[in-house]
Amino acid sequence: MADPQKRPAPRPQKPAGSSARPAAAGKAVSPRPPAGEVGAPATPQYESLIPRSTGLRALLAPVGGFGVTLSNMFRKTVTEQYPRETVPTKPRYHGRHQLNRYADGLEKCIGCELCAWACPADAIYVEAGDNTPDEQYSPGERYGRVYQINYLRCIFCGLCIEACPTRALTMTNEYELAGPTRAGMIYEKDDLLAPLRSGMLAAPHPMVEGTTDTEYYRGQVTTATDAQRAWVREQRPDDPTLPEGAGLEAANVPGPTAALMAEHVAGARRQGGAR
Repeated sequence: MADPQKRPAPRPQKPAGSSARPAAAGKAVSPRPPAGEVGAPATPQYESLIPRSTGLRALLAPVGGFGVTLSNMFRKTVTEQYPRETVPTKPRYHGRHQLNRYADGLEKCIGCELCAWACPADAIYVEAGDNTPDEQYSPGERYGRVYQINYLRCIFCGLCIEACPTRALTMTNEYELAGPTRAGMIYEKDDLLAPLRSGMLAAPHPMVEGTTDTEYYRGQVTTATDAQRAWVREQRPDDPTLPEGAGLEAANVPGPTAALMAEHVAGARRQGGAR
């Protein structure tokens, strides 16, 4: 048994400058020259492209950053009396989303799910479906069968509308969103679809005869045709978007979630004394 107090003999140290590999028999190896000290890298002197201030301008430069603060101290304070008074938002304000339609009424969403992938808050859920001759909801092969946006997660960043390849998803100026439950803050496809306008037919219906999805993407389809109206008249005689139908007011019924949210927003505004 080895003595625990006995330490192993130290290994002999190699002389400085010796090679790590042993020299071959009969071959002379010259020692490696000692390395010199590493000096600091030479850095070029920085020269600013902005001319240096002089005189009075250089004297007032430290307080120049307070110019915006000082200029606003003497302006009149404007307080918006919301909800009694509603002030229009800026034109590019990011509000509630909207799923757009083509000029003949077909939906622009193709169910590609790029908006869901681009969403940093995981607020969008999309399921695609296949278009068939009897159920043609959008030009091409697929459409958004299920489309949900959870407004408890949405941060209104707008990355989803940047990712949409067909400009199907845009953002409106509507900002009054309120709901009594968590489920009431999840918008479905019926709540997000844009309202039907004059010349449109409610989907599903065939594409304009003699066209492909390319003509739709290029904006060459401007209105519904007689052949499309005849197909809708045969499949859905009581469709309100037909010329003899009940009209667009009857067709543009908001979805259940959007209708309930609008009711709660209206109640909150009445409670706040809105005019």
